[in-house]
Amino acid sequence: MAVQRKLGRETAHRNLMLRNLVTSLIKSGRIETTEAKAKEARRLADKMITLAKRGDLHAKRQALAFMTDETVVKNMFDEIAPKYAERNGGYTRIMKLGPRKGDAAEMVIIELV
Repeated sequence: MAVQRKLGRETAHRNLMLRNLVTSLIKSGRIETTEAKAKEARRLADKMITLAKRGDLHAKRQALAFMTDETVVKNMFDEIAPKYAERNGGYTRIMKLGPRKGDAAEMVIIELV
């Protein structure tokens, strides 16, 4: 069982924040965030794309239960999943940008490969 980072937030806030991050990542293809958030979002984004690759009704309902936007789920199942049909995992890439000016948090760009 993998240990989840707490990210300095209570459980409900953390879960919703990660759901929003994954939804935004799949919607736009690329987002800028802190390294710790990106590493957690990567785990969940890969799981959502794997669900989309499965493509059955149960997988779609599971994705709808997690994602915050129905149109993003439809796009993921119809357009993104076929792109990754031959790929076994590793659907995201994290590129470091350097420290943030205000608090020196390590900033990264996470994007779909």
